[in-house]
Formats: sequence, C-alpha cells, structure tokens
Amino acid sequence: MSHCGIFSRLAASFTPSMRRAIPPFTTPGGSKIMSEQLPTGAEIVVRALRDQGVQHIFGYPGGAVLPIYDEIFQQEAIEHILVRHEQGAAHAAEGYARSTGKVGVVLVTSGPGATNAVTGLADALLDSIPMVCLTGQVPTHLIGTDAFQECDTIGVTRACTKHNFLVKDVNDLARVLHDAFHIATSGRPGPVVVDIPKDIQFKRGTYAERNGELLHPTYQPKTEGDPARIAQAAELILSAKRAVFYVGGGVINSGPRASELLCELARVTGFPVTSTLMGLGAFPASDPKWLGMLGMHGTYEANLAMNQCDVMIALGARFDDRCTGRLDAFSPGSRKIHVDIDPSSISKIVRADVPIIGDCAQVLEALLAAIAPRAKEIDDHARGHWWQQIDTWRARQSLAYRKSDEVIKPQYAIERLYALTRKHDTYITTEVGQHQMWAAQHFHFDEPNRWMTSGGLGTMGYGIPAAVGVQVAHPDSLVIDIAGEASVLMTIQEMSTAVQHRLPIKIFILNNEYMGMVRQWQQLLHGGRYSHSYSAALPDFVKLAEAFGAKGIRVSDPAELDAAIEAMIAYPGPVIFDCRVSKEENCLPMIPSGAAHNEMILPDAADAEVTEAGRMMV
Repeated sequence: MSHCGIFSRLAASFTPSMRRAIPPFTTPGGSKIMSEQLPTGAEIVVRALRDQGVQHIFGYPGGAVLPIYDEIFQQEAIEHILVRHEQGAAHAAEGYARSTGKVGVVLVTSGPGATNAVTGLADALLDSIPMVCLTGQVPTHLIGTDAFQECDTIGVTRACTKHNFLVKDVNDLARVLHDAFHIATSGRPGPVVVDIPKDIQFKRGTYAERNGELLHPTYQPKTEGDPARIAQAAELILSAKRAVFYVGGGVINSGPRASELLCELARVTGFPVTSTLMGLGAFPASDPKWLGMLGMHGTYEANLAMNQCDVMIALGARFDDRCTGRLDAFSPGSRKIHVDIDPSSISKIVRADVPIIGDCAQVLEALLAAIAPRAKEIDDHARGHWWQQIDTWRARQSLAYRKSDEVIKPQYAIERLYALTRKHDTYITTEVGQHQMWAAQHFHFDEPNRWMTSGGLGTMGYGIPAAVGVQVAHPDSLVIDIAGEASVLMTIQEMSTAVQHRLPIKIFILNNEYMGMVRQWQQLLHGGRYSHSYSAALPDFVKLAEAFGAKGIRVSDPAELDAAIEAMIAYPGPVIFDCRVSKEENCLPMIPSGAAHNEMILPDAADAEVTEAGRMMV
C-alpha cells in the first residue's frame, strides 16, 4: 500500500478534535492532505446547521443520507433525536419550533423517508411553522431512472412547503441551506425542503458563509405596515362602539413582543379579545377582556360578539371555515381591519375594509402609538353597553356541563389537569378530536408558545411526537399531550423515542372508546348511524406503557382522579395515563358545518329549538 493510502486511512479514523490538534500530513511528493481539502457536502450540511444555531435534529437514517449521519456521529454540537417514523420527526420538529420560536430541523432519507414526512410538512405549512427538512436523494445521474428509493421529492412536496430546493452542485449547498432557514423564518413562517443527492454529499466544494445574501433576492417580505392604512385603522377603532379583537397564530409567530403589545392595546381601548385555536395564549385567558376561543367549538360570548360587532380587528388570522361558519352570515354589519404578513391571506376569504400587510408586532406598535394618545375619544357609553351585552352572553355559561360522581366527565378531567399543573412550567400538546376542543375550552393559557396543536390540517397523531419535540427544547418543564385513544395510536411508536432519550412526556388520554368527534357528528347530523367510529379492539394502555419501558396509570373513578394526576406529574419518566371518561359526551357548544355564529348547539337544549339539520337555533 502507498504512503498516501496509509495516511488517508489514518485520517479517516481521526475525530474532529484530533484533526484540529495534528498538523497536516504531506505525501512523499510534498502535497498536503486533510487540512487543505475542501469540505464534503455532508460536512457542509453539518457546518451550515451549526452556523444557523441548530442544536437538535429529528430524524431517521437511510442509505441516501448516511454521509450526513456519519458527519453527525463525528461531532457533538448538534444532538440527533432518533424517532421511529419520519412523520414523527416532522411533528417533533413542529413542537420544538412552536414552543421555542426557532426552526425545527428534520433529516430523512430518500423515497419513503421523504414521503412519510409529507404529513408533517403539510401540517407545518397550514399552521405557519418554521421548519427545514433535509431529504436524501439518489445520486444525480440516477434521478429519473426509478432507482431504488427514488421519488420526485421536489414534485411531491411542492404543494406542501413554502419552498423547496434540489441541490445539484455541491458549491451551492451552503448558500441553499442558509436560504432555507431565512425563507422558513421570515415573512409568514413555513416548512422548506432541501433535497440533497447522495453524490453531492460525497463531493467536495466551497463553503459559503452565512452573509445574508439570498439566491432569490426578490423574496423580500414586507414587515412594516403602510402608515396611511394604520392611520385609517386607528380612526376606525377610535370611532367604534362594539369593536372586538380577533387574534390568530400570526400574533404568536411574531414573537412575545406582539402579545405584550396586544395586551396593551386591549387595555388602552377597553375592547374584548377572542382568538382562533392557533391564537390561544396570545392574550391571557385570565384577563377579564378575554372572551374565549371563537368558531365551531368557541364560546357563546365570543361567537356572538363576532356576529354583532361593528369593527373587527383581525390580527394574524386567516378566516378559515372553522372560525367563520357560514360566510354570507359572518359578522354582517362590521367593518373589518385585517393585519397579516402574508398578502395572499388578506381578503382571500373575507373582504378587508382596511388591509394592512405587515408583521403583527410592528403593526401593533404603530397602532398603539396612533391610538393611545387619543383613547379618550372612544365612546365610553357605547363601549359600556357593549360590555353589558357581552356579560349577558357570558351568563349563558356555554361551557357548562353536567357533573357526575360516578363517571369522569372529559371536561372535568381537563379542569383538574389544569388546576393541578398551574404551579408547574407546563406545555401542552394535543392530538385531534373532541379532546383537543375540550382542552382548548377548559385548559387556560396566559402565555404564548405553551399550546401546540394541529389546527389547519387537523392531524391525528400529532401530539406524542410534538410532545417529544417540546420536551427536547424544554427538558426541565412539564410536557403533557392531551390525547384521545384513537388519535394516540397513530404515532404511539414515538413512546419508544421518549424512553430512549429519557424525555419524561406525559400522555393524558381521554379514553371514551370512540373516535369521539366522528361519533358526535354522526349523532347530530347523520341520524345516529355510527359507521366505524367505535374502537372495538383497544390495547391495554397500562401494559402498553410498560412494554415501552414507561409508566402506565389508569383511572375511572372521579374521586381518584386528582391523586392519579399528581402521581403522573411526580413520575420522573414518560407516562401513559388512561383516563376512562363518559363514552358519549358531546363537545359543546358547536356550530354545525354550514351554520352561522348565531346558530349554535348549546349544552342546554331547554333554551333552543331542534331543527331537522340537528341545529339548535339560539
């Protein structure tokens, strides 16, 4: 074997720290090796991630990304969290991103690795979650040949990402990665895919430093609102008699400052605040001006305030169907101010009278500066009548339910969970279904970034991996996934991830043995024909927890619930909590699909008339 071959083998065995400590070798001919070699594509990937401040990656290895995994093995700055399914990696990255405001990073292989991540990408796109997903790809010369584990990742992910890249030149790789992070986090946040062929990971090329220059200089999101529009909005708010703030996830995405400014603007104007599912926590639930969530399972007072307001201030919300109900009856008499950083969201569904394109924090700051010195111009008398009307609606107690000493009501379970976790630094994730809505109604949030749920896509199976991501980001906090027994089984394998990485997540299952929301709709709108909504074969969740190496707890007696929750919180590792609740409880109030805000099903049928469509007209 040549001297060069011997030295090359030795070089491959050195760790990064050893390489830094040893001077460059020279061959008998005098040429230097190692220290002056350009980095490989795989090295460029890891270096770019490190330069972007990445500390954690969620992923699953495969042949097309092994060079990157080899580089990850040889460094300690970035921790890799091994999931059990690529969908789990994407949802874990979402939970990480939503609880921190940072970018969630995913690493998966080609073919099925990439396609398995698609659900998480689509979820992140709809809910505006910053994510960078690195996918392996077959070597460039094999693209288009139907090679083993090849798929058109760019084509597949085009509709479910904010942007995607296929890297065909190793010298472009670093700049593309820096661009991906910028695109994921600026403007309306969202997921970005970078597809990296395997030969690009082996090739050597130059590393482009992170310098702020974009490959796509035309991408310049507007963050400051138009001063003329802001002045117009301020005049509208000052002249309002029945205004309401309608808050979406854009306020949370804008950062903690946006929530602080929202609180101050609500204090200055004295007008009420409601939010979408994604906006929970942007305004403190403990504040008297908080009306609760609006929409399909929102409170009576929030929905009626939206229906009868004269000025609506929509902040970072996109007027999706679950919030608006029947569009032709949505807030028919109001003037609408719509603030959003995404121009395509404004007037897309509901026409805005005053459209303002910009970042919520910057626009709120400008609005506050315009309104605060003139706050006395607001009609106190009219505002007082508005609050009297709201208090009348509040007295309806639309979230009330019939208590029981014999069976645990799901609402009661959430109330007790909230009460017993208030002294802890708590983060909540959810699956999707009735339990999700009960959590939104009965678990209260005074801070942003504490509530992680799948809003736009409504992804069953979101909660466990999201909890994994949140716990990685906040290792000393209490992280609870409020789940349903059907939803939780879709990604139950991620309990293995939690056990392996010593992540003490708590899975709080409201077990009614039904796909609860499906059953509820079948009862109310399909004549009680329960087609495939009952789970006839469920696992023993306590034994399942033990099989994973976690702790299992089961409770069915309301009198034992508090002690069981305390035991769950106190246990230092992962827990699956099987809370047996009443089987046929409905999540109310509810606006049936196609109905208006003033057409709600309320808990007490005595005050309403049942129609043939299953609606109760209030």
